[in-house]
Amino acid sequence: MEKISWFESWFNSPYYNILYQKRDMHEAENFTDALLGYLNPAAGSRVVDIGCGEGRFSIQFANNGFDVIGIDLAENRIEIANENSNEHLQFFVHDMRFPFYINYFDYAFNLFTSFGYFSSNRDNVLAAKSFAAGLKKGGTLVVDYLNKDAVLAQLIPEATIEREGIVFHVKKKYDGTHIIKDIRFTDSEGIAKHYTERVSAFSLSDFEMLFTNAGLTLTDTFGDYTLSPFDATKSPRLIMVFKK
Repeated sequence: MEKISWFESWFNSPYYNILYQKRDMHEAENFTDALLGYLNPAAGSRVVDIGCGEGRFSIQFANNGFDVIGIDLAENRIEIANENSNEHLQFFVHDMRFPFYINYFDYAFNLFTSFGYFSSNRDNVLAAKSFAAGLKKGGTLVVDYLNKDAVLAQLIPEATIEREGIVFHVKKKYDGTHIIKDIRFTDSEGIAKHYTERVSAFSLSDFEMLFTNAGLTLTDTFGDYTLSPFDATKSPRLIMVFKK
């Protein structure tokens, strides 16, 4: 039997939303407004939100007049996202390593560190090529990722977080290639649970190499959700804009 990847089990778990419940629509709306102000897409542009989760960014794109498709591997989260589906907003269970459509989208977004989950670099390459393949010539990809150097400088090895009566014990470490978060807790029925997040510690140069090889060109970088300039030593985010 094929082993289930950490992101398949964790993102499909109801406890993921409990732990990260403070990620709200207001944050998504502000970031979306900043991106759209910078990109200035034409009305009716075709947009794909890759790794869309429950669709908080997809919804904002659709509310701004674009035709939006959100894709994610987590069936449970797509089921929730589909409660907001309409003529201009659709959601599908789909693996980002494989193109959804070819030469179809004007804009592709991969937001809130929805990349770098795979254990093999081959899968990262497949995903990058898939992102590029879905874009029309002249299309734009925006990737929003953690800033490796800032995260490592501020890494808190252990923390206890209480949400809805559940106490999450969280440990973080860096193994030289990945930032790993170990999450343990006991559910309401007294059953011990254990999940892991494992994200590649990619730098800007890593991304530039990966997406250049996929046929895209880096055109701009930003360091936070207000689109301030990127500073590798202190910016909370690494937001990259690529063109096909």
